[in-house]
Amino acid sequence: MRHLRSLTVIASTTLAVGVLAGCSGESEKGLTYEDSPLSKYMSSLYDAEMSPEDQQADMEAQELEQEEAVASCMQEEGFEYVPYTGTSVIAGDDDAWDPDSRDWVEKYGYGIFSSPWDDEEAVDEEMPEDPNQEYVDSLSESERMAYESTLYGETPSDEQAEDPEFDWNSLDQGCYGTAMNETQNMSEIDALYEEFDPLMTKMSELYEAALASDDMVELDAEWAACMADTEFTEFAARAEAEASMYEEQEKLYEEQNAVSEEIDWDSASAEEAEELMNASDPMSTPEWAEAADKERALALADFDCRAEIDYDATSLSIQFELEEQFIADNKADLEAFRAAAEQVM
Repeated sequence: MRHLRSLTVIASTTLAVGVLAGCSGESEKGLTYEDSPLSKYMSSLYDAEMSPEDQQADMEAQELEQEEAVASCMQEEGFEYVPYTGTSVIAGDDDAWDPDSRDWVEKYGYGIFSSPWDDEEAVDEEMPEDPNQEYVDSLSESERMAYESTLYGETPSDEQAEDPEFDWNSLDQGCYGTAMNETQNMSEIDALYEEFDPLMTKMSELYEAALASDDMVELDAEWAACMADTEFTEFAARAEAEASMYEEQEKLYEEQNAVSEEIDWDSASAEEAEELMNASDPMSTPEWAEAADKERALALADFDCRAEIDYDATSLSIQFELEEQFIADNKADLEAFRAAAEQVM
């Protein structure tokens, strides 16, 4: 059985500073999520001063190191493997991802059901050819399965995949997982977050408190009053609007997964499996297209109402005030986290 991975809203601690303002760029008052008082502590996890060009060069160097480690691991297991490089691209291209532009929102909505990167042909043209494909194609089916298992590691059982308490690190991670741990300090990063889990929990609770604060409730009420003049009158808070589209997408993936469970994947050839996956792909359904239309209309109404009441700047101001108090209450722990993160990164 195979499942497409469903897309859910996951607000990580390092990105949560943009949640209240809808991950906007610069507001009318000049505030951006990069002005977050907490960013000076969380930026220890990355080089905030590095240019996009230097970031790209750094990523390519990491990719080469990782792929060479993968090749060494695969060869030790008796398989051929040539480092596959040139696939890493810095995410967040400002020219492509621009949710602060009304024209962009009119075309892509929130970027959930459609995005600038949906043109698969364009993406394929930019991707280099996998130097291992010819070798993989030459393997028998049993050899290919052994190759993929060695490369990618264990696949969890259905029961494990559905268990929220399941320890994914208990699975064999394959040569890719081993290489990532060796070259990207994954174990050290995991240990860092485990050590500072109480602080991370407090930080998550901070953003939950910001959303529930009296000032935010008042701001959301003003936003909802504006939205009452549109066709979208069911939302009491701005965050609910965008979340509703993720929920619709989740339902479509769940329906696709239900179809997948009825398919005998073990007896299907690779070609048959690809055809079955394409046939059940929710992105090719009329429901997906309808949801994309709805998303664009909703996001545009949301965009206009936020602009009308200067929602983004106000919400950031509320958030940053709470962050300043959080820093005052937890300064020693934050300084310790920053020092530890600098050692790991």
